[in-house]
Amino acid sequence: MWKKVMIGVLLLIAVILFGAGMYFYNYAVVPSKKSFIEEGTSGTDVTVSPEETWFKDEANRETWQLTSEDDLKLQAIYIAAEGQTDKTAILAHGYMGSAETMGKYAKMYHDWGYNVLVPDARGHGESEGNYIGFGWPERKDYLQWIDKVIDANGQDEQITLFGISMGAATVMMTSGENLPENVKAIVEDCGYTSAKDELAYQLKDMFNLPEFPLIYVTSGITKIRAGYFFGEASAIKQLKKNKTPMMFIHGDADDFVPFYMLDEVYEATDVPKDKYVVAKAKHGEAYKKDPEMYEQRVSEFLTKYID
Repeated sequence: MWKKVMIGVLLLIAVILFGAGMYFYNYAVVPSKKSFIEEGTSGTDVTVSPEETWFKDEANRETWQLTSEDDLKLQAIYIAAEGQTDKTAILAHGYMGSAETMGKYAKMYHDWGYNVLVPDARGHGESEGNYIGFGWPERKDYLQWIDKVIDANGQDEQITLFGISMGAATVMMTSGENLPENVKAIVEDCGYTSAKDELAYQLKDMFNLPEFPLIYVTSGITKIRAGYFFGEASAIKQLKKNKTPMMFIHGDADDFVPFYMLDEVYEATDVPKDKYVVAKAKHGEAYKKDPEMYEQRVSEFLTKYID
């Protein structure tokens, strides 16, 4: 009798945990409008500004496409520099953003004489996909975008990667791959240490729930449905393999990707690097707080490694 009761209780717990895991999977991993993302968060929403107007209406845009290793059709916006150049910046947008949300950063690099490529991450914008990879499968997509830039612009092309929020995690995760020598520098703005760390932080912050067992159950569901565990999507692990100079940016008032993660990612890589902390900047607000200083710091960093 007690055995049957215990089995029944365990089955009930398993069903509840699976249901909770599916809810959190749909809440966090399935692309959809997210109520917890603040309107206007950089790298996620389109705002009206001269830079965004230029990006949308005035820039000479081309559409680039490729097919990912797992057969998704991915799309990007490409803007050639005004003059002859051998420099290209590849940008990565934030969680539930798109290429269209990266206007001010595209304009910044374009003003510096770069070609600019802005992909839609899988499951975002015009790219196919029914899940969010938090930078992990996207790192392989960025390897393909890098190769496409080299094929189009030549073997001497100098490439920099730039990402904000999830895009910052994406370029950090890309850094640990076998990058061609064309990739000269990487700039990350408010990226997280790993998908597991970030989701555990959000679970505690939004629902006051501990990481165990829900993160692990949801991670298992994500492995089955999307092909990766949350723990695999680690910027820290990838940064330990990184060989490319990198700049790290974070606002000290960031409570979405918490500020303490900055030191963790910064210390994880042993390369020429720079750290830029923006006072009183919340998540993705570093550029907005002081555009002139932001551009100065990023430009000074890049000119050390890109001619």
